[in-house]
Amino acid sequence: LDADNYETDPCLKEIRRAENYSWMDIVTIHKDKLPNYEEKIKTFYEEHLHLDDEIRYILDGSGYFDVRDKDDKWIRISMEKGDMITLPAGIYHRFTLDENNYVKAMRLFVGEPVWTAYNRPADDFPARKQYVKFLAEAAQ
Repeated sequence: LDADNYETDPCLKEIRRAENYSWMDIVTIHKDKLPNYEEKIKTFYEEHLHLDDEIRYILDGSGYFDVRDKDDKWIRISMEKGDMITLPAGIYHRFTLDENNYVKAMRLFVGEPVWTAYNRPADDFPARKQYVKFLAEAAQ
């Protein structure tokens, strides 16, 4: 994706239309830009899940999403300018900055945003059960 021209990027526009991403905002994670920076960084790094997909598009900077594989081992996903990721509802994950300590990201949602994170363990939520079922089926 063309992060330098995200406001007019036809590819982003098509993704938003096709996936019904009707709501978006932009967050800058940097000590000089994010209120309660230290607290937020710790919160982002706590292993958690959401009941909705988490969609992030990196407009500038870089960082890492860590997710669990089917054997519950960490997989680190490097994210940099121009990358977009969709973390499915129910997947345990966390986010951290890299050595640059800066990322600017677009957050996309279907409908109104829901910010609630459920720290592990959160295995009783239907979204988690559905994700685990998906993993089991994919492994067959």
